[in-house]
Amino acid sequence: MSAALKANWNYPTTVWAGPGRIAELAAACLRLGITRPLLVTDEGLREAAMVRRARELVPSAGLFAGVRGNPVAANIEAGVAAYRAGGHDGVIALGGGSALDAGKVIAFMSGQTRPLWDFEDVGDWWTRADRRGIAPVVAVPTTAGTGSEVGRAGVVVNEATHQKKIIFHPQMMPGVVISDPQLSVGLPPAITAATGMDAFVHCFEAYCAPGFHPLADGIALEGMRLIQTYLPRACENGTDIEARSRMLAAASMGATAFQKGLGGVHAIAHPVGAYYNTHHGLTNAVLLPYVMAHNRPAIEAPLAVIARVLDLPGAPYAAVFEWVLGFRKRLAIPHSLAEIGVPPDDADTIGREAELDPSAAGNPLPTDARGYARLFRAAVRGDLSLAG
Repeated sequence: MSAALKANWNYPTTVWAGPGRIAELAAACLRLGITRPLLVTDEGLREAAMVRRARELVPSAGLFAGVRGNPVAANIEAGVAAYRAGGHDGVIALGGGSALDAGKVIAFMSGQTRPLWDFEDVGDWWTRADRRGIAPVVAVPTTAGTGSEVGRAGVVVNEATHQKKIIFHPQMMPGVVISDPQLSVGLPPAITAATGMDAFVHCFEAYCAPGFHPLADGIALEGMRLIQTYLPRACENGTDIEARSRMLAAASMGATAFQKGLGGVHAIAHPVGAYYNTHHGLTNAVLLPYVMAHNRPAIEAPLAVIARVLDLPGAPYAAVFEWVLGFRKRLAIPHSLAEIGVPPDDADTIGREAELDPSAAGNPLPTDARGYARLFRAAVRGDLSLAG
């Protein structure tokens, strides 16, 4: 039997979806045996009404709001110290992708004795972990982007090397997700657009990644269709609960699908975020058409299916490419990295880091450091002619 016909698939996350379901937070903790959780959230949400509401629902919860936009190892270490000092027995991770990633990694590290970087997603390094020391997690996303609530990993910046590292363990996956669209109603249009485009890129890169994974492919296609329909609505009317709920679903779908793989957009976005502290979703949104142009010889076939799902007329590659450009413009996504504060100075460094990034393995067109450096320069300048 051909090895290409064999694969292992896992989609086991329990998701409680729907408006108002944050009211079931205590029940989610009880389901996982958590009696004294540590609530982990973003720095900007410390005084937010949704955090106060969560603490009212679970009065025994402690609070750690020391997570920055791109979490660093020091955030994890401080969170683990707070977890241990408070005698906690589980984590509520509430917020955007950064808080969810950090919350999962804090829960994972709470009972480990080895240092954080020993659990980077390299080979079988995850087997080094003491499974008994991994605390349960309830995940509560407040943005519809990364889909970290259904993931088995967290991204942490190693400030010593300016690299984003993926910390992975199968048991890091949250036990219960509360996907309540009312929590994302207050997101401003720009953040709604950037996070929503992050979800789209997850679906797009997963579908275009090489390999046989029809479960991921089907989920990625439906995720893109939902985003095409509902992201503009969520941006234009932040109180549109249906649009918000569908975008939360699409975000989880993108993260579910990308176990098949990602690609060059993420390979470049990770070092750009590590060096310049850019918003991850926005960086992906800016980079997408440049990587599409570069990958064109390898993505003609998958784009034919994507064009049909998105109901785009004309030649598939041109139809999808022009739609992406128009969709970004409609959502007020900048066209160049320079517009979000990224200088052209470190192109060679970004290229080397992108080649080494785990996401590069899923790029449909094998690309070396020089190729990624060229794409980075094209995206900084906003010149698509340099990307093809």
